[in-house]
Amino acid sequence: MLNKILFIVVLTVNALMMANTAKASPVETFEFRDEVTKIRFQALSKELRCPKCQNQNLADSNSAIAIDLRRELYELLQQGKADIEIVNFMVSRYGEFVLYRPRVSSLTYILWFGPALLILTGIIVVIIILRKKPAAKADLALSSQQQDKLNHLLQSSKENASQNTNTDKKDKE
Repeated sequence: MLNKILFIVVLTVNALMMANTAKASPVETFEFRDEVTKIRFQALSKELRCPKCQNQNLADSNSAIAIDLRRELYELLQQGKADIEIVNFMVSRYGEFVLYRPRVSSLTYILWFGPALLILTGIIVVIIILRKKPAAKADLALSSQQQDKLNHLLQSSKENASQNTNTDKKDKE
């Protein structure tokens, strides 16, 4: 009986220890010829987006494709490729998605110039609204002819209302 309890306790402790362990990915260590190449590697890995991840660059992603791309990036740098050649290679392989800052082209004009166009449109609308002159009181005032007509209409509506009231009283009696 004691052996069974001890066995269950050991299994429970073992299961808890296994549940709390964090899975760490291996750290990549690259040997660079000089400090400039290392800085270029870091800059490019932060500029290029992981094709699998939605919004992570190669430096931050732990996906398998990001690991392969960092290795590919390292090899291209060791071959002496220029940054633009590396970027062109990645774009030809994975498309414009791999770039955090897409190139200006006919497909990306709205992306680059759309916000500026919206702001400019908003400024123009605000200027038009502010430049509209409010109506002057003189324009709102009634002419003497209009005032006479209004008084006549009001007077006739009062007379009609009083006549209706008198007929209602007579009908009730």
